Amino acid sequence: MSSFFTLPASQKKRKISEISSSLSSRKRPPANTQRLKQSNARAKNEREESISGSESEEIEETRADDYEDGDSDDSGIGNETAAERRLRLAEQYLENVRSEAGFDPAGFDAAELDRDIIAERLKEDVAETKGKIYRRIASKLDFAGADHSWFKFDSESINAVAIQGEFAYTASRDLTLCKWRISKPRTKQELEDTERQATERGGGSNSTPGKKPTQLVFTRGSKKRTNDSSYSHHTADILCIAASEDGKFVATGGKDRKLIVWDASTLKALKVFSQHRDSVTGLTFRRGTNQLYSCSADRTIKIWSLDELAYIETLFGHQDSVASLDALAAERCVSVGARDRTARLWKIGEESQLVFRGSDPSANSQKKKKSAQRSNDGVAVEEPYGEGSIDTIALIDDNTFITGSDNGSLSLWSIHKKKPVFTYPCAHGRDPPVDPQEALTEAKVDSRAKTSLQQPRWITALTCIPYSDVILSGSWDGHIRAWKIDEGGRSIIPLGPVGSTQLETAIDGISPSTNPGIVRGVVNSLALTERGDRGKDGLCVIVGVGKDWRLGRWRKFKGKNGACVLEIERIEDTQLNGTSHESEKEEDEK
Repeated sequence: MSSFFTLPASQKKRKISEISSSLSSRKRPPANTQRLKQSNARAKNEREESISGSESEEIEETRADDYEDGDSDDSGIGNETAAERRLRLAEQYLENVRSEAGFDPAGFDAAELDRDIIAERLKEDVAETKGKIYRRIASKLDFAGADHSWFKFDSESINAVAIQGEFAYTASRDLTLCKWRISKPRTKQELEDTERQATERGGGSNSTPGKKPTQLVFTRGSKKRTNDSSYSHHTADILCIAASEDGKFVATGGKDRKLIVWDASTLKALKVFSQHRDSVTGLTFRRGTNQLYSCSADRTIKIWSLDELAYIETLFGHQDSVASLDALAAERCVSVGARDRTARLWKIGEESQLVFRGSDPSANSQKKKKSAQRSNDGVAVEEPYGEGSIDTIALIDDNTFITGSDNGSLSLWSIHKKKPVFTYPCAHGRDPPVDPQEALTEAKVDSRAKTSLQQPRWITALTCIPYSDVILSGSWDGHIRAWKIDEGGRSIIPLGPVGSTQLETAIDGISPSTNPGIVRGVVNSLALTERGDRGKDGLCVIVGVGKDWRLGRWRKFKGKNGACVLEIERIEDTQLNGTSHESEKEEDEK
C-alpha cells in the first residue's frame, strides 16, 4: 500500500503542485460572478446617496421654514456661504429662546442664562465635594421679620427636635415622640391681612403668629416598665432625636441608655440598641447615608448602620460625657466632651482623631483680680468666665466648626489650629443681678456686690446651614440669635435676634431687656431645613423649648413648654440685617 511517505521525491513534488493549483482554482470566483457583485455595490451606493441627499434637502427646507422670518428678504439666502448660514440660524435660535424665556431684549445675556441653569449648580456641587463654605446667604435672609407659630402636644419640656422635608419630629420629657406636618409659609397677602387685623384689635407684636403644624402620629413610653427588657420604647427622658434624609428612619436616645430606631411613617419601633452604658446624649446622621453616629455620657461614640440595623464600631478618647456631635458627608464626625473642655474630629476611615482644647477656667483668675482692683465705686466688673464645659457643636464644612460653652461664648474653629480662630463672649448676654442675700451665706452682705454675681447665659443649642455662613444659637434670653461668618472665615458677626424687628446689640455683655423675645424658655434643641431649591424660598427653623434644661432639672426657667416654628424669608436685598452690624463693627474697630 503506497502512501505519501513511501512515494519517491519526484512524485511528492508533483502531487503537492497539483493540490495547490486545484485549491487556487477553487478560491477564484468566476468572472461573471465578480461583475455581478461590482454592479450590486454600485447600485447600493447610488441608492444611499439618493436617500441621504433627499433627507438633507428636506431637513434644510424644514429648518429654513422654521427660522426664516416672513417679513425678511429671502433674495440673499441662496448666495450665502455655509458659515453665514450657521451664524444666521444661531442668531435665530437665540431670538427664539429669548422670546420664550421672556427676557428683556436690551438685557438678555446667553451667558447669564447658562449660569442660572447649569453653571451655578455645577460650581456648588464641586465646592460641596471639596467641603468648603461656598454659599454666602446670611445677608439675603430676613431674620428680623421671621414669622413664627407655637405648637405642642403635651405640657412637658421639648427636649429634642428634628426636621426632614415637610415633617418635624419632637421628643418631650414625658417620653412622647410625635410627628408633625409643617405648613407652607404664608404668602405676603396673608401676612398683610394678619398685621392689619392685629392693628385693628389694638395689639402690638414684633412678629405675628403663623400657621401651626399638623399632628400626624405619636407614640408614648412608660416609666413604669423600667425593668422590662422586652419593652420596645423609652422608660426615661428622651434626650436626642435625628431623622434620616431619605425619610425612612427616626432615631431617639434617652436616659434609659436606649437607642431606638423607628419607622418614620408610622413611628413603629424597628430596633432597640442597648450597647451604651449611660445616657445617650446626641445623635446625627452622616449626610446622604443611613449611617448613624451616637454619643453618650459613657464617654464613647458609636457608629450604626440603619440599612442593616446593625452596630459597627465604638470610638474612644473623651475624658468626660460626650455632650453633642455633628457630621456631614465625609466619613468623619466632630464631638465635644463637656467638662474635659475638648472638641475632637474623628477621622473614621484613617482611625485617627484630632483634639482641640478650650480655655481653662483658672486662666482668667488673674484678670478677674485686676478688674476687681480697677472697679469703680466698689462695683466689680468681671471679665468673661472661663469655659467649664463645652456643651454644643455644629459642623459648618469639612474644615470649620463652631462650639458653644457654659460661659456663653461662641468659638469658631479650624481643623488646622488647636485653639479657636475667633471667640465671641457672652453671645446671649448675662442674667440679671442676683440678690446677694439669696446667693451668699454671709450674715452681712454689701448690696453693691450684686453686679459681680451676674452669670452668663449658656449656649444651650446650636445649628447651622452646612457649607454656608449662617449660624443660629439658643439660650434662655428669649431669642434665637443669628450669626454670620465673615468672608475670610476669621470672625463671627452678630445679625441680631430672629423674629424681632427691633435689632439688639449687646452692651457690656448684658443684652437689653426691653424686648422679651418670642422664645420664652430655655432652648433645648434647634433644627432647620431650607425651603425650595437650595433655600431659594427661605428657611424653616424648629425650636424645642422648655422650662427645664434637657440634661438636668436643677433650675426652673421662666417660660413655657412647647415647640416653635420660625419661617425666615429669603430676599435679594443685601442691605438687610448684617449690613448695619458690619458697619457698626467697622466703626468700632476704627
